[in-house]
Amino acid sequence: MAYIFIHNPGCSTSRNGLELLKENGIEPKVRKYMTEAERLSVDELKDIAKKLKAKSPREFLRKKDADAAGLSETAPDEEVYAAMAENPKLIQRPIGINGRKAALGRPIENLLEIL
Repeated sequence: MAYIFIHNPGCSTSRNGLELLKENGIEPKVRKYMTEAERLSVDELKDIAKKLKAKSPREFLRKKDADAAGLSETAPDEEVYAAMAENPKLIQRPIGINGRKAALGRPIENLLEIL
């Protein structure tokens, strides 16, 4: 099964996470989720949450960007998922996915825990 790397090339943590994987012999399938063609759908975000064992999408939401986007702290999960799908800047990165497991790469070493 291929390791999938949810990547934002404009983010140094994401770039460092990708480099860490490659240093450890992993050539992941890279998904540049910030581009229109590779954005994550609501269903994909829900699947990632499940694989992260997250109780809420807020566990991988960039809070400062959510505040700037006007997303209320009391917004229901469905609204959060929709906002993340519409505005991928709201998604914390990087995220590694390996089969039924996922890891948020903060710190980047977490990405190795799902090998």
